[in-house]
Amino acid sequence: MTAPIVRMKRLLVGRPLASERLDSERLNKRTALAVLSSDAISSVAYATEQILFVLAASAPVALAVHYVFPISVVIVGLLALVGLSYRQTIFAYPQGGGSFTVAKDNLGVGAGLVAAAALLTDYLLTVAVSISSGIAAITSAYPALAPHAVALCVAAILLLMVVNLRGVRESGLVFSLPTYAFILLMLGLVGTGLLRLWTGQESPAAVGPALVDPAALAQHAASIPTGFALTFLLLRGFAEGCAAMTGTEAISNGIQAFRQPSSRNAAITLGWMVALLATFFLGVSWLAQRYAVVPSDTQTVLSQINHHVFGSGALYLSLQYATFAVLVLAANTAFADFPRLASILANERFMPRQLAARGDRLAFSNGIVLLALFAILLVWAFGGDTNALVPLYAVGVFVCFTLSQSGMVVHWFKTREPGWRWKAALNGLGALATGIVSVVQVVTKFLHGAWIVVLIIPAIIMLLREIHRHYESFAREVRFDGRSPIIPLHHTVVVPISGITKAVAGALVYATTISDDVRAVCVEVDPEGTAALRDDWEKWDIGVPLIIIRSPFRSVLRPLVRYVERLERNTPGELVTVVVPEIVPHRWWEHLLHNKTALYIRTAFLFRPNVVVTAVPYHLGGASRPAEPEPEGPSYTTEQRVPALPEGTPPAAPPAPPAPPAPPAPPAPPAA
Repeated sequence: MTAPIVRMKRLLVGRPLASERLDSERLNKRTALAVLSSDAISSVAYATEQILFVLAASAPVALAVHYVFPISVVIVGLLALVGLSYRQTIFAYPQGGGSFTVAKDNLGVGAGLVAAAALLTDYLLTVAVSISSGIAAITSAYPALAPHAVALCVAAILLLMVVNLRGVRESGLVFSLPTYAFILLMLGLVGTGLLRLWTGQESPAAVGPALVDPAALAQHAASIPTGFALTFLLLRGFAEGCAAMTGTEAISNGIQAFRQPSSRNAAITLGWMVALLATFFLGVSWLAQRYAVVPSDTQTVLSQINHHVFGSGALYLSLQYATFAVLVLAANTAFADFPRLASILANERFMPRQLAARGDRLAFSNGIVLLALFAILLVWAFGGDTNALVPLYAVGVFVCFTLSQSGMVVHWFKTREPGWRWKAALNGLGALATGIVSVVQVVTKFLHGAWIVVLIIPAIIMLLREIHRHYESFAREVRFDGRSPIIPLHHTVVVPISGITKAVAGALVYATTISDDVRAVCVEVDPEGTAALRDDWEKWDIGVPLIIIRSPFRSVLRPLVRYVERLERNTPGELVTVVVPEIVPHRWWEHLLHNKTALYIRTAFLFRPNVVVTAVPYHLGGASRPAEPEPEGPSYTTEQRVPALPEGTPPAAPPAPPAPPAPPAPPAPPAA
């Protein structure tokens, strides 16, 4: 890596951290709430709006605002049940891993892969939905920015990527301030709004009682769906509102990110998260019902409630900015958990092993970059539209909930720990409830985009299994028990050259140290230059034969590859090493002024068995390198002509080196 790139990386990411610093990078409860709970807490910015969006699209506004709060109450009850179930998972599986680990250990590898694929999909959608919702909060306050929504989304994703590459603890410190600002402002919004409504300080016109009064509903009886249509509509509103529960599993997935005692700290943080989410969600839904707020193309539901409660002053703008910040940072839950899950899958040989490695700042850097790239593609494909992305959202979440709780039921039956019966009953009830919601999610959202997730999850499972098969096959092929005989091979070294330079001289010196059969090969693309090279080579006389390969079509790689292939065919068991002289410029921009023949040669032989490619670099202008002695010139000795052989003719062996002179006789001993 060149110096400018290293300096830029240090500026953006920071200096590398030693592995011993890993424990100090763990999170306390307050910071973990900001890092791992921002996804769940921030969902109040769009969960109520999604319920109203679905209901108001197919029924009168009066019906939509009438049912939004009861639906929210049911969702909060389900949230409490899932929260209690995951609290048990935290103590049963303190090593983390969440739904994948629980399902794999208790229900089998297949169930674990389903949970993993659903979680990976959910984390990707978390970034896309959270970022697009955050940008929507800003465009609600500044409509002129709406045409640039996608560009703003991409910028926000890249910012999150860079912050997370700096490490878990640093990202937690950065995210704590906006998360807690949002929590305080939301408490103020819900508390002030409820206080005004309960004390009668709000004017009737602002509340709009005609829209929520049962008598008003009767006036729209002809346009209100009934029977199955109404049931399906309410179920669909419930399914969309369940987006509020996304991120609930994040804490159980990231237990190892907490300071010791990690399980206890994670359980406490989970309780805080569930309590805050339930309070905000019920408060926003109640205020939306009382203020008769409906979705708008120019303002979010939360922005409209914010206007009713705080007006248009500093508090309104503060909450909008805080909403934008926490929604953007909510994607950080995915940036914290997606790389961690990917590393677990990589250690299980279900994902590329590069995802298991920690980067300079002890974060899983490859997983962070991978998530950012896929999220940018998703935001671009859907135009940064939250309403287009949310129907894809939360489908995989409830599949994970169901598999995790079902796995915990099996876990309790296997371990039979004290109190296992009521614990199994609680997890069983959670599995039943989330299983029903999973079916509702798929059925009600299928035609509105959920079919994409239904196809993506099996595709990811197939990909994970294919990766696992590759690693299993790889392990079998490279396994060596040490009892097989090692058969020595004839070793020929080929040095591709185009002239006599210091780089060529260095490569030849290295080549002669690893084999007695060294051949310099020149592919002739310029007959005049080749003739001059032949003359100089004969004068140099270093005992290495020069092979001239004619190339009528001026290709360098193909004749060289064919020559090496003939060497392998003519001598069974032949081991060929191609030693490539490579000139390395001192400055990064000087690389643009040189061809990459050495790189092309290495690539051409990459997948060929019994061919080893070694690059011998020669650094230009390296001030820090010790100065090399300047050669006085070529050594002219007795000429020994090396004929240019026709293509395909194996060259003669190089001449044997001269015998060393006999040592001088020892002096005679003195006479007695």
